Amino acid sequence: MSNVARKAALLSRFSDAYSQARLDAQCLLRRCIDKAETVQRIIYIATVEAFHVAKMAFRHFKIRVRKSLTPSLSGSSNFEDAVSDYIICHLDLYDSQSSVHDVIRAMNVNPKISFPPEVDFCLLSEFIQEICCIAFAMQALDPPLDIAFGADGEIFNDCKYRRSYDSDFTAPLVLYHVWPALMENDCVIMKGEAVTKRGAFVRWPSGRAPLL
Repeated sequence: MSNVARKAALLSRFSDAYSQARLDAQCLLRRCIDKAETVQRIIYIATVEAFHVAKMAFRHFKIRVRKSLTPSLSGSSNFEDAVSDYIICHLDLYDSQSSVHDVIRAMNVNPKISFPPEVDFCLLSEFIQEICCIAFAMQALDPPLDIAFGADGEIFNDCKYRRSYDSDFTAPLVLYHVWPALMENDCVIMKGEAVTKRGAFVRWPSGRAPLL
């Protein structure tokens, strides 16, 4: 399968993860958590952590492949191509289950979602595994795909995100992210989703309140 075809297939999987797998994960969490914001934050953080862990796993996998091919192809002008071809043909060797455990461990110590512990994040294992597999395979593309960095309180970027339906559409700052934007180098190839609320980050001096 060509790089273009693999990219198209992965974009479709990432879109499906947003439109279906994410909602399925939300339904699982809503059985334990009433607050929609908390549910959405958990899923976003799970997605970000899955990309981080999968990228690390890919780097380690590539190192192992390079070491295994070095004796037979050392000095060859096609060495890097051989490494890439091997990885593309053996993506199924990725230990995604190990990555799922790493993601859950990271989520368990993330202060935004882990204190107090409201839910066992193992509920999201299937969702996390799918994101890990997508992210891992995206690293084998040329160029690789990655998600954009997002931070609470950042200025809303219309080029990277859509506002959630319950957002304040005049608010300039992101309250929290629902889904990450997908990037190819510095270009956005799939928008993410964010919630914006006016006044969410205003801190009034002690003893003072806004005039009504």
